[in-house]
Amino acid sequence: MYMDKETVVLKKRLLDLANQSYKNNMYTFSGFLSLHEQQLIEEICRENPYICVKLYGGNTDCERMIARFGNPEELGYQEEFPICCIKIEPLIEKFADTLTHRDFLGAVMNLGIERNTIGDIFVQGKSAFLFCHSKIAEYLLDELDKVKHTHVRCHFIECIDELPVSEPVSKEVLVSSCRLDCVIAKIYSISRAGSLELFRSGKVFVNGKLTENNSYTLKEKDSVTVRGFGRFKFVSECSRTKKDKLRILIEVNK
Repeated sequence: MYMDKETVVLKKRLLDLANQSYKNNMYTFSGFLSLHEQQLIEEICRENPYICVKLYGGNTDCERMIARFGNPEELGYQEEFPICCIKIEPLIEKFADTLTHRDFLGAVMNLGIERNTIGDIFVQGKSAFLFCHSKIAEYLLDELDKVKHTHVRCHFIECIDELPVSEPVSKEVLVSSCRLDCVIAKIYSISRAGSLELFRSGKVFVNGKLTENNSYTLKEKDSVTVRGFGRFKFVSECSRTKKDKLRILIEVNK
């Protein structure tokens, strides 16, 4: 995998954290890692089998995750991930804008917060649930009071039951083949050229791994993430039409 200078620096930082944990018998934690950055963890573990690591983002639906180096069996104690969940909601809902993931993330980043301290953001109606590093949680509660034109309030969420459940939508679509670029273009209503650009810009992940192979043939249970668009799971091929189109079943998460 080609690595630019920034990726090389991050890999070295992750390896330093792993070695610090191993040598000092203590847990160490990364910041929130993207899917692409999580592949560096896999590389490090392949190259250094002694490393113990676990990835977690706050709940099972999270894509951005923190790496914890060290495990209870070797260290003799447990240490939780430094992750908090904050609910952001309008002060007066009926006057609130319809807000998107980008709106919430933009408001947080405008506070001067580093991206690796912010995990996934789940939008529910005009509110959002945000996972963040515990070291910035209080700052967010104190400083985040506006998203776009909407005045908001923030508070901690302790109970996981309060989080929105992401229910996938099953749908059948007609495609010419199960090639990944073809399916992406159809699902997200973009041109084939637009689909290819997503691969060139590193925005397509299959089963959590970055892929540049646009001709990859989807298999049952493959999970695909397209940054900026969403996620879907390839369930199965259903049938062929008289015009030789392929009917496939997918589950889409927005």
